[in-house]
Amino acid sequence: MNRLTLANFKTSKVLFATLILVMSLAVSASKASDASTERTRNMKIRIGISGKTLVANVADNETARDFISLLPLKLSMNDLFGREKYSDLPKALSENGARRNRYEVGDIAYWSPDHQFAVYYRQDGESIPSPGVIPIAKINAGAEAFNVPGSVKVTIELAK
Repeated sequence: MNRLTLANFKTSKVLFATLILVMSLAVSASKASDASTERTRNMKIRIGISGKTLVANVADNETARDFISLLPLKLSMNDLFGREKYSDLPKALSENGARRNRYEVGDIAYWSPDHQFAVYYRQDGESIPSPGVIPIAKINAGAEAFNVPGSVKVTIELAK
């Protein structure tokens, strides 16, 4: 084998080994991402309000994952329109989630213009103004615990 052919052969081996390494790293990253998404899909939060404990299923989006990273939270939530309680968050969350202009009782959603989240406890038939809200979680049962006059104190933590 002449020198040029030998050099090409060695270069090809190095390129092939690099390609195999990159492909295996990509597969590993994909599996890790899938596992992370699966964990998020099955994640639940626990909400303490007025001596009651509510459980909510976490949405599968980046905004919800950012919200989870803030837990545990202890805060006071104010009333808005007799349909929702809201509170400021300590930091802005990702806006990489599908926005909605409608809500259902039990929805927990992010209002990005003011870095706030809301818990919807009563349906009034009105829509959410633009830019809409991004779902964070859905309370399984008991959202009516928020249907009290004025503000409420709540604790929110990751359910075990």
